[in-house]
Amino acid sequence: MLQSSPSFALRDGRGRVRLGVELSDAAPVGEVRRSVATYENLLEVALNLRWTWKVDSRQLFAKLDPTASPGALEWPQQLLLGLGRDRVTALIEGDSQIAELATRVVDDHRSYQRSTARTWFSMNHREHRDLVVAFFAAEFSLTDSLPIYAGGLGTVAAEHLKASSALGVPLVGVGLLYRGTSHQWLDREGRQHEAWDMMSPSKMPIELARDRQGRAVEVAVNLPGRDVQVAVYRAQVGRNQLLLLDSAVSTNSEADRTLTTRLYDSNVETRLAQELILGVGGVRALAALSIEPDVMHLNEGHSAFALLERTRRVMAHEGLSFDEALAAVRPGVLFTTHTPVAAGHDYFAPDLARRFLNPYATQLGISIESLVALGRVNPEWSGDSFCPTVFAMRLAGHRNGVSRLHGRVTREQWGLLWPRQPVDEVPIGHVTNGVHLESWTTELFSELLTATVGAQWRTTPSDPVMWSLLVKADDAQLWRVKNAARNQLVEFARRRARKDLARRNAPSERVAAVSVLHPDRLTIGFVGRFVTYKRPTLLLRDPVRLARLLKDLERPVQIVFAGKAHPSDESGKKLLQDMIEFAAQYDVADRVVFIVDFDTTVDRALAQGADVWLNTPRRPLEACGVGGMKAGMNGSLNFSTVDGWWDEALRDANPSAAPIGFTIGTDDDYTNEDIQDDADSASLLDVLEYDIIPRFYERDAQGVPRAWLASVKQAMSTLAPTWDSLRMTRDYTETYYVPGLVKSSQLLAGAARSARNRAADLRRIRDAWPGLSVTVAGHERGSDEVDVVDIAVEMGPLQPSDVLVQAWVHDVKGAARAVDATLIDREQSWGHYRARVHLASPDEAVVAARIVPSSLYTDGEPLAGLIAWSA
Repeated sequence: MLQSSPSFALRDGRGRVRLGVELSDAAPVGEVRRSVATYENLLEVALNLRWTWKVDSRQLFAKLDPTASPGALEWPQQLLLGLGRDRVTALIEGDSQIAELATRVVDDHRSYQRSTARTWFSMNHREHRDLVVAFFAAEFSLTDSLPIYAGGLGTVAAEHLKASSALGVPLVGVGLLYRGTSHQWLDREGRQHEAWDMMSPSKMPIELARDRQGRAVEVAVNLPGRDVQVAVYRAQVGRNQLLLLDSAVSTNSEADRTLTTRLYDSNVETRLAQELILGVGGVRALAALSIEPDVMHLNEGHSAFALLERTRRVMAHEGLSFDEALAAVRPGVLFTTHTPVAAGHDYFAPDLARRFLNPYATQLGISIESLVALGRVNPEWSGDSFCPTVFAMRLAGHRNGVSRLHGRVTREQWGLLWPRQPVDEVPIGHVTNGVHLESWTTELFSELLTATVGAQWRTTPSDPVMWSLLVKADDAQLWRVKNAARNQLVEFARRRARKDLARRNAPSERVAAVSVLHPDRLTIGFVGRFVTYKRPTLLLRDPVRLARLLKDLERPVQIVFAGKAHPSDESGKKLLQDMIEFAAQYDVADRVVFIVDFDTTVDRALAQGADVWLNTPRRPLEACGVGGMKAGMNGSLNFSTVDGWWDEALRDANPSAAPIGFTIGTDDDYTNEDIQDDADSASLLDVLEYDIIPRFYERDAQGVPRAWLASVKQAMSTLAPTWDSLRMTRDYTETYYVPGLVKSSQLLAGAARSARNRAADLRRIRDAWPGLSVTVAGHERGSDEVDVVDIAVEMGPLQPSDVLVQAWVHDVKGAARAVDATLIDREQSWGHYRARVHLASPDEAVVAARIVPSSLYTDGEPLAGLIAWSA
């Protein structure tokens, strides 16, 4: 392994670290310096995970070892080490094509790393060039050689790192290093089992993180009765880095060395310890590397405890109390929730939470009951469980869901944390997820896109005008490219089936005879965790009809599944077993194929090769779902329930153009799950039989499905400029990161004074709030559809500048809005306010009055519990 350099980051004018690589050897702008590709150069490329989305790099590694399987090519560092310096050097010197490709890869890598002055962020946010964002997540799905992922959260976290690198957003990822990785295998009955491997960091594309003196960094995390030492590794992801924390340190006890072994460990104490290591340890690791983030982006409750350590550090540095420091920290913290499913949020017993969090309450100078109450849905219920999601929702300054629909669902789900607040005003926004197009597009599709819309699709994928050129792509060529991708998927599935049979010691002639799937059949892909809300067996509710469609001699269909159930999820394992049993019972095992042991290689093969991407979550439990986005950029059409991002895409699609995909069911919300499943299953099979299959198999004289390809081109040109991760990361940057930086910088510039004043104001308002009252004193219909509303407010010790008084307007459809009132008269503690309400339609009416804190104290967001309504 290459030795880590202590100077992997630059320091800015404030002495902080600027994220990225050492730029001291950067060539002047405009100068082209050709590299001589060497073994060491290529190890440098392999150690930067940018190779995961660069076609040239993947081509180079494949040429260096033509015998390597797609899975083996996910380990380029090990591939190079296995070949050795002499063999790699001989290949470069002996083959001009390899030499040219290697030189191009090395030059591109170094040019990219040096071009930080010409990125989107540097050109559009020059005044904020010192911004540092710390991005916390429990998983990152970057490559099989760094197996620290399980599902959609890991995918989105990885896409965000890639997009941040491409855009030049100065971001550092923070996660955990799981040495234990599970491999799925199925017994003869189709039941899932797991085999666990222990990975060595020396085999992964990571290095020990080192401080300015070149010392390997370790930090301590307080757990009950002891401190656990945590090592810090780093992976380079393009221009940015990902820090990974590992408790397998020799000075720890044997039990503590295994704390970070398994992702989402089923042991509840281990799970809580992992979350403290990620949150508290993550902030301490950043500090040990002289990285002081301006903004923290916390993903799910797993990373909520970063708020504790961030607040403690501000307390210590500025001499503030907990409330004062939190007031300064909150504006720079964004919390993103990625699932509305209750099982996706941890709940810890109150006694367990008290035992683990007691050291932190002491450090923060507050009682353990006060601390634990912050993580309870109702702070007054002392017996209620502690939920890190609630803790983060309550303490973070900003919150969001990951699609438009999920934002609405999340406001409804967690609105009880803001009592008496209308659902539409619950301060939870949304940023819809996106995928990194370069990471998922096949080599042939990449070439087709470049020839059709230009090479800029890689760097500026959000240009709709550019993508509109795609509708002019040659149908015959597009069909050849898609056929090639489907054929690659078939060959991949056959190789994996042979590998699985060989592992189970099947006779060699049976292994050699494997011939599942057919390259010319309509191919449906399904990838996802096997959990009940995903409903992977939805199409099995009418197995006879499904079998008939699969076996049709003229228009056959085949389905390729992949995914895992959590090792402790018996219901999920049963869903997988039902699928295997169906294939055997109805004699369609060659047409319904499950690819065992899901990983990023399987994910990519399916996304690139499927004609139709099937997604069957129970609405509205899919937060976003990004599989259809990946497949869509490879000529696949999405076939999904109206949930997550698909709800959004359908509503925004051009109704006069070719359909961009297919829909299962409606956007109705059901209360009876069986009725919903029956309706959606019937819809699925109807659409498949009467729309998808005929459209796919309708060919012209040249054998080209023109109508099908019209939808493919419309889908690609519609999805690419909207659902790419660069758009997602720009949204996060401009909606949350930059405003968070500005606000937190204002507070921390004069931290002690401004934070104390802010905390004192909020304390004064909270103390006075129970004594406030508001009454509609008069209401007259004026001329020109203007209502005059008189409002009487008992303000107690508060001043008019402390509050905002409003009339509340409602219409018959449920839409509501607030209209600010003006102070007319003040008598002791009473205020007389008047609002002039211009009614937008006859359906509107003034229904109430309310009082909330002034915007001076709210940063534009409601404060939990601080709202009073008229009777």
